[in-house]
Formats: sequence, C-alpha cells, structure tokens
Amino acid sequence: MTRVPAPESIITHPKTWRLGEAPWRRHPFPVPGTRVIIDNDFSGDPDDLYQLVHHLLCPSVEISLVVASHLREGDHFDPTTTQAANATLVARDVFARMGITSTEVIVTGAEVGLADMNTPQPSAAAAAIIAEAMKDDDRPLFYAAGGGLTDLASAILIEPRVAERLTLVWIGGAEHAGLALPPVGAMPIEYNLLIDVTAARVCFETQALTIWQVPRDTYRQCLMSDAELRLRVATRGELGEWLYGHIAELQQRISNFMPVSETYPMGDQPLVLLTALRSIFEPDPTSSFYVQRPTPQITADGAYRQVQDSRLMRIYTQVDLRLVFEDFFLKLEEFTTWQAV
Repeated sequence: MTRVPAPESIITHPKTWRLGEAPWRRHPFPVPGTRVIIDNDFSGDPDDLYQLVHHLLCPSVEISLVVASHLREGDHFDPTTTQAANATLVARDVFARMGITSTEVIVTGAEVGLADMNTPQPSAAAAAIIAEAMKDDDRPLFYAAGGGLTDLASAILIEPRVAERLTLVWIGGAEHAGLALPPVGAMPIEYNLLIDVTAARVCFETQALTIWQVPRDTYRQCLMSDAELRLRVATRGELGEWLYGHIAELQQRISNFMPVSETYPMGDQPLVLLTALRSIFEPDPTSSFYVQRPTPQITADGAYRQVQDSRLMRIYTQVDLRLVFEDFFLKLEEFTTWQAV
C-alpha cells in the first residue's frame, strides 16, 4: 500500500525545477514532440510511483496532466472513500520529493465509477482532459492509464470529440482468446478493469477512440528482481530509498499470508515504454510486439464479446523490458546524483 502523506508533511526538495526542464542533463534535449496525460490510482499498488517518477524524467514527452484517480470500492490497498483525493496527495508528494514545482498539472478525478454508460462523473480531471484534448496542438496526445478509466470515459461522454484527439494506452483487461491464458487463480475480472467496468465499456465502444491495450498477460511480464530493487533503486538517494521502501513494506505485509518471491511486478512501466521510448524514425514503440484485432465489446462481467465492423486496436503481447528497466535505472541514477550535489 502506498503511504498517503498528510498535507503538512509534503515538503519540496530544495533543488527545484519545472516540467519541461532537465537540469541534470549535460546536453539539452529538443522540444518534446509528444504530449502525455498520465492517469493512475496513486494510493494503490506502489508500482504507480515508479511509473510516475520515470515518466517525469523523460524529456521527450510533455506531461500535460497527471490525473489522480480512484480504485474500486473497498480496495485492500486503500479502503477509504477518498481514494482520488489520497492519490492527489501521493502525486504531490512525488513532485515535492523530486523538487518539481509544476503542481498545477495534477488534477483530482472522480471518487466513484460510472453509474451507467451514458452518465459521466464530472470532476476537475474530466474538465482538464477535455481542455487538453481540444487544444490547438498538432502533437500526438497519449492518454497513459494505469488504473480505471472513469475520468477518460467521463470526458468522452461530456465532449465526444475528445475520443478522436488522443490515443489511449491502457494497462488493463484480461487475456484475449488465442493469445494467452489467464494465470492460475486469476481474478474473475482483471484488477484495473474491475475498478470501473462501465467506463472501460464506454471506451471500447467509442469507435473514434484509438486503443493500445497492455492486457494482464503482458503487464505481468514486467518483473523487477529484489536484487535490482535493492542495488539499483534503494541505493539512489532519498528518492530511491523512498521508492524501494514501499516495495519492502508490501513484501513484509504479503508474507503474513502467502510466500513472497524475489520479484515485484512493475506492470505500469509499459506506459513509459510505449509513449516516451519510441523510435526516432517512423516513431513507434518498435521494440515491443503487438497484434491488431477488431476492438471487442466488454461485457458487464468483464469478458470480451466480438462485434462486426469494429475498428482495429493494438493488443501488446510482449514489451521490451531491457529498454524500459535500464532506462529507469539510469535516469534515476542521473537525477538523484544531480539532486544530491
């Protein structure tokens, strides 16, 4: 469980910078050619923290918004009724620890999921998503979602033109028939999908919305070893120690009721890989593999239903772990070395 800080305990690191800057780099990077909206349930699984830190250290993308979203009701990571508000505090804590003063990009999502497929949940996040998507800006806009899809679905229901102006990259959803089998003992409905099944149904049935999906069988590939965490994260200054501390605490908690392995799933890291670590020529995530299939409907019980004449979607089947993990380790080292001087 991610530690939710008290507002008064959030203290900004004395070495500050703003998004769009990268003062730790010896060589400046060109102006970002891509925009990214990050959406994650930051009060939940601590892999969200790693994805957020990593994305914020990527100079090739402009982080336009950070949407702090809710978990499912009664979630064991955060059983409160203020999950989105808690996620906002966590995101602000990450910014403060990194010395980032651009906190205006952090917006709070709805605290509950959609009641039906026609009624949005208004929130500051939904309004900000609409404003960003409707900007007069020709650069590609990715919606990098590591949790539920309430706020994007709400934005689309309020302003349908949003769907044609961005690409959804989503960590979530079950395995697809013919591509992979569910893991032994799998949840009946995949974890991120279960946060808001109705919102996912809205997104999958919105024909104008381009979807790149990283389903459960693929995000489960993203295993970081305990040795990597101890030697390449925990040793990287106060930020690295803080990041590792969340995993170490969770390992101890889990060990009370089940055996703990020497890995932790960093399932949200493909959000960075597929948006920031693309090839320079014919930009695309060329080192990761996907298939194209007609976009299915998602049923109320979280299953896929094939439909005729549906637009194609990408289903990622394998992701480049060497690239995304090494990039994270090196950027964390580079940043924390600068921060310590």
